[in-house]
Amino acid sequence: MSSVRNSSFVHLLAAFAFLLQTTFGADPLLHICSDTGNFSAYDPYEANLRHLTGYLSIQAPPSGFGLGSIGQNPNQAYGLALCRGDVSSQDCKTCVVEAGSEIRKRCPFDKGAIIWYDDCLFKYSNVEFFGRIDNRNMFSMYNLNNVSEPEVFNAKTRGLLSQLANEAYANPKMYAVGEMELYGSEKIYGLTQCTRDLSNDECMKCLDGIIGKLPSCCDGKEGGRVVGGSCNIRYEIYPFVNA
Repeated sequence: MSSVRNSSFVHLLAAFAFLLQTTFGADPLLHICSDTGNFSAYDPYEANLRHLTGYLSIQAPPSGFGLGSIGQNPNQAYGLALCRGDVSSQDCKTCVVEAGSEIRKRCPFDKGAIIWYDDCLFKYSNVEFFGRIDNRNMFSMYNLNNVSEPEVFNAKTRGLLSQLANEAYANPKMYAVGEMELYGSEKIYGLTQCTRDLSNDECMKCLDGIIGKLPSCCDGKEGGRVVGGSCNIRYEIYPFVNA
């Protein structure tokens, strides 16, 4: 997908994304090149960013999250990598390496950028962002299929995701998944997750904020997600995480 600059909320029609799992080497869900500055191939920032990318590919896989900074101002680079909570260490490493390589190709001389895959998020900037909710980098995706009883479905979806937000808030990994009965034997499945540079309170605030965007992005849809630079939510009518 093409990059989006200075975008606060992007809607993507992506029914196919809910039918096929993203494979490594395929296109990411989205990437955004920031407007915080540019650098040249011989700029000290280039070396710092290269080292930071390698560092995160080593630090993130064991726990699913890594952050760090390399260099000194004005050439200091800050970055983080987050893998979905159910992803194995090996798949996390594969995704982070792929993300770090791909974002450098797509935003070659931008001092800040972010890229999302199904399995991971990779973000860097020349401006320190740790511990602050990123509401600027955000997008939504939804299934094109509509549900038969939207009011009941929407209420169940919001209830499940609110419950999972409370669980993620209290979880050291800031990650929660769960399910809820819809009608009969049908179920809805959900996920909530925050980047672990946030405090518990900031994680809850971030998740509450994006749950509030569901009516404008995914009203009555069989599946949807709202994805930001600090937290994300997703729901489906089928299981979508590893057991």
